[in-house]
Amino acid sequence: MEHNSTGIPHGKLGMWIFLSSEIMLFGAFISAYIVLRMGSPNFGVPPEAIMGRPLATINTFVLITSSVTMVLALAAIQRDNTKQFAMFMVLTSLLGMTFLGIKGYEYHHKISEGLTISSGLFGSFYFTLTGLHALHMIGGLIFNAYVLINGLRGKFNSRHYERVEYAGLYWHFVDLVWVILFPVFYLI
Repeated sequence: MEHNSTGIPHGKLGMWIFLSSEIMLFGAFISAYIVLRMGSPNFGVPPEAIMGRPLATINTFVLITSSVTMVLALAAIQRDNTKQFAMFMVLTSLLGMTFLGIKGYEYHHKISEGLTISSGLFGSFYFTLTGLHALHMIGGLIFNAYVLINGLRGKFNSRHYERVEYAGLYWHFVDLVWVILFPVFYLI
C-alpha cells in the first residue's frame, strides 16, 4: 500500500476527494430544495398518501441494514474469512437491489398518482435527487460486484483489503445521502 506525503494511502485519499465532490453535488441540490421549499408559499407538496412514508421507512431500514452487512464484510476479510466476506457482500448487494426495487415501485405509484418530474418543483426535486441517488446505488452495486469477484479470486486478505474498505466508504456515503433525503422528502 503506497502512502502519499499525508501518510494516507493513495486510494483512500482519492476516495475521500471523490466523496467530497459528491457531497458538494448532493449538498447543492438539497440546499436549493430546502431554500425553495421554505421560501415559496406555492411550492406544492403532495399529500402524505402519495408520498408513502411507511414504505420509505422500510426502505430506509433496508439501506441502513446494508451498511451493517458492508461493515461485517470488511471485518470478515480482515480476519481472512473469505466465505463470510462473500456472504456479507452478497447480502449487502441484495439489500441494495431490494432498496432499488422498492424505489421503482414507489416511482410507479407516484407517477400513477400524478407526481412526475414535470408536475412542479417538488416532483422535479424528488425525482432528480432520488434518481441521482439511485444511480449512485447502481454504481455502488457495480463496485461491490467488482470487490466480491476479486475477493473470491483471493486478491484480498487480512493485509490487502483496501478496496473492500473503499467500497465500504462509498456504500456508507450513499446510505448517508438517503438518511438525509428521507426526512427531507418524507418527514418535513
